[in-house]
Amino acid sequence: MTEKYFSKAAKSLLLVSSLVVVPSVTACAGDDSAVQAKIERAMSAAPSDISAEATIVDADGTVLREGSNGWTCIPGVPLIPGDEHPMCNDAVWMKWLDAFANGKEFSTDVVGVSYMLQGDALVNNDNPAATDPSDGGMWVQDGPHLMMLFPSLDMIADLPRDPYVGGPYVMWDNTPMVHVMVPVVPKERK
Repeated sequence: MTEKYFSKAAKSLLLVSSLVVVPSVTACAGDDSAVQAKIERAMSAAPSDISAEATIVDADGTVLREGSNGWTCIPGVPLIPGDEHPMCNDAVWMKWLDAFANGKEFSTDVVGVSYMLQGDALVNNDNPAATDPSDGGMWVQDGPHLMMLFPSLDMIADLPRDPYVGGPYVMWDNTPMVHVMVPVVPKERK
């Protein structure tokens, strides 16, 4: 793995490890309206035929609702503390999150899919550890989109790395966190 990216990214992924390590914890009956709001936000990340039966997990790993279809929806991206951009992940994406949270290698034999139909935060397309949009990097903020993981980097070799050319593009190329972004609405350069 690329130590430069992995060590910084691993620090920001500490919350993600609890998503896989503590899947049997159920939410406390504390503030039901706050829990319901998180569930509704998490469900908004994917089409209802996916999110209606998905397990809903808070960013800290607390299971807010058990599901039955193998999908996991989260009310905010666990990579970004306090984030409220929901995502719904298949088992491959959950394995990807776990691998990077726990410093393990990731590989898959099948395509992985994650939905973020409410959009995403502003991120650097080249460096997952970047935090300063004035650093001169290629910053992008996607609206509704899907993210995909592939068994081989050869499968994405011909996709653009520029998020502004239209259509699918590669994010975080040359890092262990490389994946394909599939925007479903046009975007403007930030």
